Amino acid sequence: MASADLAAALTECDREPIHALGRVQAFGALIAVNDAFAITYCSANVAKVLGLATTVQPDLPLSQVLEGPAVNALQQLVTSLDAGDRVVRSFALPLNPELQVDVAAYRSGQNLVFEFEPHRPAERQDYIAQLRPIFDRLAKAQSQDELLQSAARQLQALIGFDRVMVYRFAADGHGEVAAECHAPGMESLAGLRYPASDIPQQARALYLRNLLRIISDTHEAGSPIAASAAQSEPLDLSLSVIRAVSPVHLEYLHNMGVAASLSISVVKQGKLWGLLACHHRTPKVLPLELRSAAELFGEMFALNLDQQDTQAEKRELLRARVVHDQIMISLAQGATINNSFAEMIGLVGTIIPHDGAIGWVDGRLQSSGFVPSAAQFSAITGFLDTATRGGIYHTDELAAACPAAAEFADIAAGVLVLPVSRDPKDYIVLFRRELARSILWAGERAKVQSADKRLVPRKSFAAWQELVSGRSQPWSPGEVQTADTLRVTLLEVVLRMTDATLQERRTAEQQQEVLIAELNHRVRNILNLVRSLITQSQSQASSISEFTEVVGLRVQALARAHDLITKGNWSPTSAQALVRTEAEAYLGESAARVEITGPDPQLMPDAITTFALVIHELMTNSAKYGAMSAPLGRLVIGFSQGADGTFGLDWNEQGGPQITQQPTRRGFGSTLIERSIPYELGGTAQLSFAPGGLRAQFTVPARHVTGFTSGLAVAAAGDSLVLAGHAKPLQAAVLLVEDNMLIALDAEDMLLALGARNVLTCASVLEAEQAMAGAEIEFAVLDVNLGGETTEPVAQQLIARGVPFAFATGYGETASLVAQFPGVDIVQKPYQLASLRAAIVRSLPHSDRTARD
Repeated sequence: MASADLAAALTECDREPIHALGRVQAFGALIAVNDAFAITYCSANVAKVLGLATTVQPDLPLSQVLEGPAVNALQQLVTSLDAGDRVVRSFALPLNPELQVDVAAYRSGQNLVFEFEPHRPAERQDYIAQLRPIFDRLAKAQSQDELLQSAARQLQALIGFDRVMVYRFAADGHGEVAAECHAPGMESLAGLRYPASDIPQQARALYLRNLLRIISDTHEAGSPIAASAAQSEPLDLSLSVIRAVSPVHLEYLHNMGVAASLSISVVKQGKLWGLLACHHRTPKVLPLELRSAAELFGEMFALNLDQQDTQAEKRELLRARVVHDQIMISLAQGATINNSFAEMIGLVGTIIPHDGAIGWVDGRLQSSGFVPSAAQFSAITGFLDTATRGGIYHTDELAAACPAAAEFADIAAGVLVLPVSRDPKDYIVLFRRELARSILWAGERAKVQSADKRLVPRKSFAAWQELVSGRSQPWSPGEVQTADTLRVTLLEVVLRMTDATLQERRTAEQQQEVLIAELNHRVRNILNLVRSLITQSQSQASSISEFTEVVGLRVQALARAHDLITKGNWSPTSAQALVRTEAEAYLGESAARVEITGPDPQLMPDAITTFALVIHELMTNSAKYGAMSAPLGRLVIGFSQGADGTFGLDWNEQGGPQITQQPTRRGFGSTLIERSIPYELGGTAQLSFAPGGLRAQFTVPARHVTGFTSGLAVAAAGDSLVLAGHAKPLQAAVLLVEDNMLIALDAEDMLLALGARNVLTCASVLEAEQAMAGAEIEFAVLDVNLGGETTEPVAQQLIARGVPFAFATGYGETASLVAQFPGVDIVQKPYQLASLRAAIVRSLPHSDRTARD
C-alpha cells in the first residue's frame, strides 16, 4: 500500500471511538441512571445477568427494576464519587435473596453508571492478602531486569493466565516484551518488539484513565447498549470495566491465537511506562475482586519501578557530585576549560561513557577520541546553537536531526551536548560511535490495509529481523541528568575564570544571568543531597531518629514472629525456627556463627511474642556489644526439656569482647530480657557476665509448650556453621512438590539460590510423576500433605531411582515419617535457607559434597 494511504489509515485508526462502541462484554451488564435514578442507558443482557423476569428498558425508574434495599445500597455506593475518574466497587452486594453481584460504579458525563457481574462464591479468595508476600518479593529485586521478571512471574501466579508479559514502551512509542512468564509448550516472545501503531493513540489515552482492561472472550460479540430517547450521544465508557472491544483489536488477538486477555497499565509519574499484558488461549472470566487485586499489583509494581529509578538517580547524583569536586580541585585558580580539557574529559568519562569528545570554548576546538574533523564539526555548529537553546541536547541518531552529520555517522552517530556559556556559544560535545545491531520484531512492522482501504492487523507475528545502522547506544536518562549536573559544574568553572580575569560590569551581569538561570536546578540538587544525608545518617544518630530505628526493629521482630504463627495457621511454632529467623534477619551472614543444640520446643502462640522480643533483644545486644560483634565470636544456644515438660534455654556467648566488670546500666532492652519471661509466662530468667560474653538461662513452663521435636529430624541453625563450605550444594534440577502457590514460590527462590539449575514445581502426586518421567533430578523436596493425598508414593519412586530427597512438614509430629523412611531428612516449614541447605548437604552423596567444597 502507498505510504500516503497507510498514513491516512493509521490516522483513521487513531480516531476510532473505542470508548463509545455501544456494547459491553456478555459476562456483565450495564445500567446508567440520571440524578433522579431513572434509567438512561442499559445493556440488552441486564435481565439475563440479573435474573430478572422482565426486560429492562431505558426511562424506567431503577426502583421498578431492582428491589428497594438494592437501590439504597447502590445510592450509598456512589456517594463518594466526584467529577474525576474514580471508580468505586462493591463485592457480593445482595440484589435479592437469591442473587449477589459484584458492582463497579462511576460517573460518565451526567450519568451514574453501574456495571454488574454475578458474584461467584466458590471462586472467592482473599486476593488482597495474597498481595503482601508478592509485594515483598518485588521489593527484593536488585535490578530493573530482576524486578520485571519477578513481576511477570508473580502476576501469572496470582491470575493464572497462560502468558504474562511486561511490555515496555520506548521513546518513539514502540513496545518491547522486556520480561515474560508463560505456560509450558508456548513459544517465548521475550525480546520481541511491536510497532507503535499496534496500540493507537486513543487506546494509550484510555490506558492512563482506566488502569485495567479485561477481554474475557475474543469471539463473543457482546451485548448492545440501548439509550433513552433524550440521549443524543453514545455513552462514554472510558472508565468501564466491561466495555466491549474494537473489532480491529479482536482480529489482532485472533491472529495471535488469544482467546482472553488482560492489560494492566504501568503509570510512572503520570506517564504510561508500559503494560502488564496477559494472554490466555481459552476464554477466561476473572472475578472483579481478583481484577481489583491485579490492578493494585500494577500500581505497586509501578511504585517499585519508580523507587528503583529514584535510588539510581541518587547514586548518579552522588557520583556526579564526586566528579564535580574533583574537577573543581583539579582546576587551579584562574585555569580555563581549554587548558584543562584532557583532564576534565577523563573525569567525565568515568560517569558518562563515550567514544570521543570535543570542546568548543572561546572559538578554540579541542578533541579526544573518535570525533568528526574540524571542518565536519564546523558544519553542525549552527544546528548545535539552536538545539542547545533549552539546555542539554542528546540524540542517538544525529544524522536524522542534522543531515550534515550523515557524513561522519559511522564515526560519531550519537551526541550529548553540554552548553557551558550563553554568549559566545560554547559547549562540550560527547560522541558515541555507530552501533549497528539487529532488532527482532514480532512480525513485519507495518499493519496492512484491505481492498476497501480499511486498516486490518497483520496476521503473522513470526520474529522479523531489522538491521539498524546510523545509531549509537542511547543515552540513558541517568546519564542525561548527570550531564545536566556537570553542565552546572562547568558553568561554575567558566564563571570563576571570568570573575578572575574580567571585572567589568558586563561580566558581572553575565554571571548573574547564568546563576539565576541555574537557581532552580541547584536548589533541587541541594534538597536531594540533604535528603540523602539525613537518610544515611540515621543509623549513627543518638537521638529521636535512633529511638525510631530501635522501635522499628522491635516491631519487625514481632512481625517476623507473627508471620511464623500465621504461616502455621496459629498452631504451635518451632522455637528453633524463631531463633533462626531472628538470627538471619539481624545478623545476616554472621548467623553462620550461631549454633543451636538440643530438642526443638513447639511453643504455643500466646508465648511466641514474648519469646520473640527476648530473643531479639539478646541478638541485638550480642551484635552490638557481645560475641557477635567480634570477628571470631560465636553464640551457642542450648535447648533442653525438663522432667516436668518445661523448656529450658541456655544462651552462651563465646569469644566476644572481654568483660572486665558487671554492667550497671539497665535500659529498656535489659528490662525486657530479665523480666518478660518471668512476668508474662511465669518462667525464670537469670543473667551473668563471663569474661568471654553474656550467659543467660531461661525456663518456660510446660503450659506454653506442646511438645519437643527431635533435633536430628529438624535442620537447625547450627547447620549454617557446620555447612559454611556448602554455600551452593546443588548443581542440577530439583523436584519440588508443594500445593501452596505462595509457599512454592519462596521455596523455588531458595533452591535456585542454593545452585539448582531449575526447579520442577508440582502441586500433586500425578504432576510429580509426570515431571520425573522426563527429567534427570538431583534432589527433591516433598511436602508431606497435599490436601487429600500424601507424597509417600513419590518418595517410594525416588528411593527406587536412587534420588535423595527430604520431606517438608508444618506439623510437629514426625515420628511416623522417621520410622517409615529412616535416614531421610525432615525440614520444618516454613522453609528456611539454612535448613534446606543442611538437608541437601546431608542427603547428597559424600563424593559430591567433597567436590563442592
